[in-house]
Amino acid sequence: MQRWRDVKHKKPIKKGLKPKSPILKASASVVRVKAFVIDTFLILMPLVYAVFYLVMGSREEFESQMLLGWIYLLIPHLSIITLFWFFKSQTPGYKAYDIKLVSNNLQKPKLFQLIVRYVAFIFSFLSIMGLVLAVIRRDNRALHDIISGTMPIQTEK
Repeated sequence: MQRWRDVKHKKPIKKGLKPKSPILKASASVVRVKAFVIDTFLILMPLVYAVFYLVMGSREEFESQMLLGWIYLLIPHLSIITLFWFFKSQTPGYKAYDIKLVSNNLQKPKLFQLIVRYVAFIFSFLSIMGLVLAVIRRDNRALHDIISGTMPIQTEK
């Protein structure tokens, strides 16, 4: 059955509709930054609050034992982010912008790759050049993507 709009504009009749498959393309750096901001507020900020006030007692205590405080922050954050990536291939921010994390061969990444990606992201973020690399490269891959053998891809609905 043809829709009236198609008949009005004299579009040819489509025989046998095929299900739409997602179109894969490299995720833009701007979209990844927006997804990172969402993940920061949804995942990291509650952890920061919990570590500051529930685990360590106060922000001053966190400042006095900063190394221990960062360990208290990064281990649960690593666990949560890695579990999101492992089971869903998306964090909440990635889901909001239709980004999926895949390995270089477009398969689901292995757990070891995800842990390496998380650790490499910390060094990439601290060095700044690791993130600037995503803007310079044609395939939009940052240093942590290259090291871990993963790639965030944009999927369309």
